[in-house]
Amino acid sequence: MQFLYFDPGLGAMIVQAIVAAVAGVLLFTKNIVYKLKIIFGIIDKENKTDSIDIDDNNSASNDD
Repeated sequence: MQFLYFDPGLGAMIVQAIVAAVAGVLLFTKNIVYKLKIIFGIIDKENKTDSIDIDDNNSASNDD
């Protein structure tokens, strides 16, 4: 049996499935590579995120 007609909805569904699969694989492998880098000591576990600490002395509160 051959299907000669693809409905536009089916085409969109196929494209969405392909994009979702690629995104899932990329995110999964990025996480694995990051954990392997931590295990092998390529990157520090301490420096995994940027610091966004705010200094309490420089707050923008005006008590006038």
